[in-house]
Amino acid sequence: MERYKIIKEVGNGTFGTVWRALSKQSGEVVAIKKMKKKYYSWEECINLREVKSLRKMNHPNIVKLKEVIRENDVLYFVFEYMECNLYQLMKDRRKLFSEAEVRNWFFQVFQGLAYIHQRGYFHRDLKPENLLVSKGIIKVADFGLAREINSQPPFTEYVSTRWYRAPEVLLQSPTYGPPVDMWAMGAIMAELFTLRPLFPGSSEGDEIYKICCVLGSPVKSVWPDGLELANAINYQFPQVAGARLSVLIPGVSEDAINLIRSLCSWDPCKRPTALEALQHPFFQSCIYVPPALRSKPATYARTPPPAGTRGVLEQKSGGRYPGSLYNAKPTNSFSAKPQASLGAGVQRKLDMNNQDVIKNDKNLKNYVKQQPRYRPPGINAPSAGNFGKTHGVTDVTEKLANLTVGSGRPLAKPAVPPPMKAGGWNGQSDLFHGRSQELNPGRSYIRKVAG
Repeated sequence: MERYKIIKEVGNGTFGTVWRALSKQSGEVVAIKKMKKKYYSWEECINLREVKSLRKMNHPNIVKLKEVIRENDVLYFVFEYMECNLYQLMKDRRKLFSEAEVRNWFFQVFQGLAYIHQRGYFHRDLKPENLLVSKGIIKVADFGLAREINSQPPFTEYVSTRWYRAPEVLLQSPTYGPPVDMWAMGAIMAELFTLRPLFPGSSEGDEIYKICCVLGSPVKSVWPDGLELANAINYQFPQVAGARLSVLIPGVSEDAINLIRSLCSWDPCKRPTALEALQHPFFQSCIYVPPALRSKPATYARTPPPAGTRGVLEQKSGGRYPGSLYNAKPTNSFSAKPQASLGAGVQRKLDMNNQDVIKNDKNLKNYVKQQPRYRPPGINAPSAGNFGKTHGVTDVTEKLANLTVGSGRPLAKPAVPPPMKAGGWNGQSDLFHGRSQELNPGRSYIRKVAG
């Protein structure tokens, strides 16, 4: 670590602290994440999910893990430095983002997600804080909750920040996959257009309630697996008609509304894959540039990827959209031997690159039902303003707030929560490579988004 000069702290969370630092050797600005937990063996370090997933990733729209250092039982991740994240851009914003800006960012993120999913992982914690931006380039960050698609269920109950959590996860499905990332992308896209969250639930039960108020309560023809999930935990959806997305998100194109609607489908099997999203008419004006030609950041961010790996896409989408991303499979060893020149007690890894591509053959299913109504942001509200954002993580004791689990007895309908008030909420999130955390009981965290 003596090779780096610390400039300033840019984030502090439960798991670690992030600093902006300067490499004394190259003069490059980097972000260093210092983990709070002690690590007493190198094997323990390289088996971390964040390391295992990022060492396989080498893509222009995925934050680059440059080095892993273990020094005196302290673990450091050295990342490329990015100027800010999407949340920081939104909270300082006084006017709405243009559709061109949103299109540019999302075309890049979907390329990164397609790469992640093709390599056998899904992120599980997509939110504005984990999308880092620098000079028009946007990258997916924080793989601390990433999971292999072929992992054996049951999966962790808690994944992702509540506002971006897919309904199948809220309903405690034991299996889920890449579609949870696509749901989060739909929620984030709507938020970028309005500068306010689409589903700002204050608890898991309230989260489902707010989803119902926007999408309308699901019925058997829409999502049969979801109704089964709800029945399994004795949950009863409120009967709500839903709202028109074009009213909640005014002033954007029909293509944008259509993409958000498809991403936020109750049934995960009906959400487009990242590859399919890239072929959506919303991105018709974008030009796909292969990674090998992306030497200058400003040159990429415009149109569907060309044909080239059509088989992969058609296998996933039934041939609905021609074309695909690249299918490169660079490999690189990840030796665990410490470098002698670093001195005793220091171990590090350089050039974390791709390893073998893991193909995702797994068909994913499971998911929802119906609930009462809140007034979604966007109806009778200014186009931008202060609003609350709950980024709290609930533990097993919270469960689905108004839901009752395990009992065979029918439940009374949950009480309808009051309309969400703009301006404040209880919750917390990390800053730079932040991740959602458990809240300390009795402590209030206030945060405002939008100008």
